[in-house]
Amino acid sequence: MHVGSFFPHFHDEAKAFEFLESVVWADGVVCPHCGVVGGRVYDLSGVRSKPSAKNPKGVVRHGLKKCGECRKQFTVKVGTVFEHARMPLHKMLQAVHLMISSKKGISAHQLARTLEVQYKTAWFLAHRIREAMRSGDLATPFGGNGGAVEVDETYFGQRKGVNKARGGHAHKFGVLALVDRETGTMRSFTFDKYRAEQVHPIVRANIAREARLMTDEARMYAKIGKEFAEHGTTLHGARQYVDYSDRTIHTNTVEGAFSIFKRGMKGVYQHCGEQHLHRYLAEFEFRYNTRAANGFDDRARAREGLKGIAGKRITYRPTGEQA
Repeated sequence: MHVGSFFPHFHDEAKAFEFLESVVWADGVVCPHCGVVGGRVYDLSGVRSKPSAKNPKGVVRHGLKKCGECRKQFTVKVGTVFEHARMPLHKMLQAVHLMISSKKGISAHQLARTLEVQYKTAWFLAHRIREAMRSGDLATPFGGNGGAVEVDETYFGQRKGVNKARGGHAHKFGVLALVDRETGTMRSFTFDKYRAEQVHPIVRANIAREARLMTDEARMYAKIGKEFAEHGTTLHGARQYVDYSDRTIHTNTVEGAFSIFKRGMKGVYQHCGEQHLHRYLAEFEFRYNTRAANGFDDRARAREGLKGIAGKRITYRPTGEQA
């Protein structure tokens, strides 16, 4: 089974390199070794790898270039999450499309069957793509023009080494999410304990003081709510999900984002190690922020996701963990 045969970069290796170059080097070729932008670069077309028993004539090295300044060779994959990947680039681009276009994600087993690769290869590739989706930029605070920002937390999974208690959430992973209603974008964070010293700094750093803060009735937000222009609450314990005196006061948007996240984690991925949780959050956050309501289709989402591959690396260890 192959994906999107109508896109040549999904089944032709040379076209795959051309497509990735158009995304990563949209402003000119950048040498990953010396950092020169738009300098003298030579195409080394037709160069082959060293002969081997499996390939006596060697393999054509697509997209190979040479910098005229530092005289070193490179391809567009160098310095990205795809560097040193041993599978064809066109298959990795298929994986990007599958992960970005699947609303609740795609399991590594399904990815392996579709791409016709081993499970470990698909698992590691999926984490490479999640790392590309993860934004490391200093983001502008939500609600800067006085808009409504919803904040809520959720719990799921089982912490390693923590026994399940009769009540409470100490044995589960904690996730805090913020949604800016005006821009339709979300940010998600993990926390160890639902305490003010962990939650309040996240809220202060990501929400402008002129914003309208929307939460449930949790006492955690009572104090920090006074720091914003308005603090609207709904009484979920009393089954109140919208304040009928002011229907803009609710947290239904962020809870809708949580529902997609939980359905994906429970129904598709089923298990997540705590050390990988931040990348799974980045995956769902990216898809939420690039959904159709925000003006993206699957092709635009794929290009947006590929913009984040540069300057990131994940190394694989024999235990299956990532450095």
